[in-house]
Amino acid sequence: MLSRILLLCLSLSVNSAASSLSCRWITAGKFKQHSEKYLELLDTMANNSTNSTEDDEVKNTFPDDLYSQASNSSAEDKLAFTVQVLNEMSVLFEEDHSSASWEENTVENFVNVVTSQANELRSCIGSHGHKKKNKKLHMYFQRLSSHFLQRMGHSAEAWELIRGEVKVHLERSYLLVTSATSTNCDPSH
Repeated sequence: MLSRILLLCLSLSVNSAASSLSCRWITAGKFKQHSEKYLELLDTMANNSTNSTEDDEVKNTFPDDLYSQASNSSAEDKLAFTVQVLNEMSVLFEEDHSSASWEENTVENFVNVVTSQANELRSCIGSHGHKKKNKKLHMYFQRLSSHFLQRMGHSAEAWELIRGEVKVHLERSYLLVTSATSTNCDPSH
């Protein structure tokens, strides 16, 4: 029962955010569909053979502070932050992933869905969509590229670490968008 109430609140939150931003992409359910699709594609790419000490190192670099700051921002700023996260991911997945055990069309589909989601969310925020990039977020993704992918030779293990990190970003970004203008929906009442 509680989970149904929370799901209803989440749906109301998404619709509320969309209507205050005049975003058909979100109200029509396309945002949710794309989010589910890219998470499904990431799961398809999963390779659980990695058990590395590098995993802890990657997790220790996650920019929780940037997500905390973004969660306290305006609805437009939350969407702009999410757009940047999605764009940074697309750039990351354009790197050499030939050592990963992923099918090329799965990676291409993932990048296409992420890019489409970013473009549609950008259109929801209008003039705010061209906001200055968050430099710390950009540097974080560059560090993933140089410190993990390049240093580990774009290996399958490196890509599996990145895949796991990207999944966390997608989940956090989804929560950020759905909270953009959340309604007062308290399940305890």
